[in-house]
Amino acid sequence: MATTAPWSTEVPTALLVLADGTVIEGRGLGAVGSAVAEVCFNTAMTGYEEILTDPSYAGQIVTFTFPHIGNIGTNDEDVEDLNPVTRAGAVGAVFKADVTDPSNYRAKDHLDQWLKKRGIVALSGTDTRALTALIREKGLANAVIAHAPDGKFDIEDLKRQAAGWSGLVGLDLAKEVTSGQSSVWKETPWVWNKGYGEQNAPTMHIVAVDYGIKRNILRLLTGLGAKVTVVPAKTGADEILAMKPDGIFLSNGPGDPAATGEYAVPVIKDLLKTDIPIFGICLGHQMLAIAVGGKTVKMHQGHHGANHPVKDHTTGKVEIVSMNHGFAVDSKSLPQGVEVTHVSLFDGSNCGIALSGRPVFSVQHHPEASPGPQDSHYLFRRFVNLIRERRKEPALAERA
Repeated sequence: MATTAPWSTEVPTALLVLADGTVIEGRGLGAVGSAVAEVCFNTAMTGYEEILTDPSYAGQIVTFTFPHIGNIGTNDEDVEDLNPVTRAGAVGAVFKADVTDPSNYRAKDHLDQWLKKRGIVALSGTDTRALTALIREKGLANAVIAHAPDGKFDIEDLKRQAAGWSGLVGLDLAKEVTSGQSSVWKETPWVWNKGYGEQNAPTMHIVAVDYGIKRNILRLLTGLGAKVTVVPAKTGADEILAMKPDGIFLSNGPGDPAATGEYAVPVIKDLLKTDIPIFGICLGHQMLAIAVGGKTVKMHQGHHGANHPVKDHTTGKVEIVSMNHGFAVDSKSLPQGVEVTHVSLFDGSNCGIALSGRPVFSVQHHPEASPGPQDSHYLFRRFVNLIRERRKEPALAERA
């Protein structure tokens, strides 16, 4: 008489434990261990390597709504953090489908191995649609993501860790991801089948304050003819001005803008006393708003994705942009003399400001990210044109 195999149940090797006690099971990959962070969801269909290495995601676990992540592998060209040794970026990742072997001519490593090298704890085989719906309903959640190959977890301890974490409000993470010292950036944008170039004949000097800067921001600036000096987040105004910049850039970054603003806002206020053009992105945008008298607020679910429609009121055009932020500028808090230039068409939240009569502006979204089209690259030309105007040079066309 034939016998049948005993009933077996797959043992989960990874868990996502939310602060409310919800336990989500899956298959572990990436680094072994655990990390406590805020869970968000990202709606981009491409760019997972750039997303996971964006320092703006420090202190966060990224849930990818696109089901198939990892099928093009990873490479050394698509990382976004300035110093990969510090591994600034997301601490965890959640995928729906299991990661397959890479199939792309640029692939150098399997995503699983790459996650291990970067210390990112990941989970696959879970219902990411349900998790996304939960975040949309209840808001961004504090959680612990844990990976144990033997499937043994102290769930009650993980619940206590998740419930006990204070969250991102009041947390200065820029100090954790910023550069350790000043440096000069020369790499220019990537060209198909050629790779990155180098800027050896700059026509202007831009000082970029690094709160968690992304590489492609720097490349787009050098590609327009700039020598870019990157300085740490706590660099003083006197030191920045001593470098005699033609323009000053305030970078993206993670955490609460009010917390980082404790030391950054006084510097920005001093820089605003000059007539040097200033351009800010993401965290830089938020702290510029604080510096001129505005306030920031924590968002319910944040904006994370590469398909967000934003309207530029200065041109009347709508662009599709990449976003990553859990805090936003409160437009109602902005004083007279501060113009709202960009607005999200999803929820009406602030996406850009400019100071009336001053060469100073900023945007919430990431114009360097190129989510398919390059709708927002014009903002870098707009910044360079402010520099050229100050030097009485002819303007570049905003859209080449």
